[in-house]
Amino acid sequence: MYAKTAYHMHAKTLRIICTRKLCVILYTLHPLQVDFWKPDSPDLVTIGMNVDLHVPAAQLDMVFTILQQSGMEVKVMFENLQEAVEAQMDNERATKAHDYTKYNNWATINDWVVSISSANADLISRQEIGNTYEGRPMHLLTIGKKTGSAKPAVFMDCGFHAREWITHAFCQWFINEAVSTYGSDPEMTNLLDRMDFFVLPVFNIDGYEYTWTNDRMWRKTRSRNSGSSCIGTDPNRNFDAGWCTVGASSNPCSETYCGSSIESEIESKNLANFIRSNKSIIKAYLTVHSYSQLLLFPYSYKYDLAADHSELLSVSQGAIAALSSLYGTRYTSGPGATTIYLAAGGSDDWAYDLGVKYSYTFELRDEGRYGFLLPESQIKPTCEETMLAVKYIASHVLNNLY
Repeated sequence: MYAKTAYHMHAKTLRIICTRKLCVILYTLHPLQVDFWKPDSPDLVTIGMNVDLHVPAAQLDMVFTILQQSGMEVKVMFENLQEAVEAQMDNERATKAHDYTKYNNWATINDWVVSISSANADLISRQEIGNTYEGRPMHLLTIGKKTGSAKPAVFMDCGFHAREWITHAFCQWFINEAVSTYGSDPEMTNLLDRMDFFVLPVFNIDGYEYTWTNDRMWRKTRSRNSGSSCIGTDPNRNFDAGWCTVGASSNPCSETYCGSSIESEIESKNLANFIRSNKSIIKAYLTVHSYSQLLLFPYSYKYDLAADHSELLSVSQGAIAALSSLYGTRYTSGPGATTIYLAAGGSDDWAYDLGVKYSYTFELRDEGRYGFLLPESQIKPTCEETMLAVKYIASHVLNNLY
C-alpha cells in the first residue's frame, strides 16, 4: 500500500526561464528548502535554461516575491503537489499483485524478482550482488539463453534516484518483454541467443522504499553522514569519474552530495565491484533515469569528447529515431556536459573510463509537465518506446563487438 506523503495543499511546482544576470537569484532560494527538480541543484543552472522547482507551501510567498522582483518568467506546473502525487496513480485496475502498468513498491518488486526468475529458469538466473545500507538485497538478473559459456553482455540499471519511479517500471517491463517475446520476436531472440543482459531492477532500494513510506520526492541514498544530521548521498555523483570536481557538492545536505569518498555508498561499491569483476564480457552500460527525454553519453565530468564520440553519437541518434518511431516522442542526444551540464562522479562516465565503450544514460519521459510524477497511464507507452532504443543499442553492440 502506498503511504502518501503529506504535502501541504498549497505546495507548488514552478518552471522558471533563467535569463542573464537573474540566474544568481536562484542561489538565494536554496536555503529556503526549495527542491530543485531540474537541474539537480542551483549550481547547475545556466542562462536560458528552464528550471523546475518544488516550493513548500510555507515558502511560497517569499519565493514568489523574490522571483517577481527579479523579473523572471514563472509558470506554475503543479498548483497542488499533493493532488499531483495522488493523481499519478491513475491506473484504476485494483490489484495488490505485481502489475507492469502500475508503480510497484519494493516488497512487490522483491517478490516479483523471485517469481519471474523461477518461472523462466531457462532464460533468467538471479543473484545478489550485495545488500543496501539498510540491508535489503540487491537482486541482479541475468537474462539470456544459457549456453554454458560466457557471452558478451549489456549491463542495465534503474532507480539510481529514488523519486524517478518510471525508471523502476522500465526495468521490470524490459525483463518481462525479453522473456515473453523470446522465440517470437526475431530481434529479441537473436539478442538473447547471442548475448546476456545483466539487469539491476532497483539500484537505490532504500531510497525507493522511503519514497513510498515517507517522502515521495526523496532522491538520494539513505546512509548516515558523519558529522551531519542530513541523510544520504547522490549515488550518481559517487563514482570515480572526476569525483566531486564539478556539478557535485561536498555538503551532505545537498541533493548532489558526492559522498565522503569515491564509492562511499555500499550500493555504488556493489555495482562497481560486479562490473569490474565482469569487465571482460560487459560491452555496454545503460543507466536509466528521468526526466527530460535525453540519451546522454560521456563525458559529463569534462567537456572533452570521448575517444569514441562519433560512434557513440551515431548510435544514440539511431536509438532515439527508433524510440520516436512509435509515438513520436522527441529525444535529444549528445555528451552529458554539453547537452545538459557538467556533473562529476556519474556511473556512465566511470564505466566508459573503465573500458565499457557503449555507455549511455537515458532520461525518460517527460519534459516537465509531470516531471517525477509521470502518471501510470504513461508507463506502457514510455516502456514500449524505450524498448526500441535499448534493442537498437544492443543490436549495434552485438554487431560491433570489441
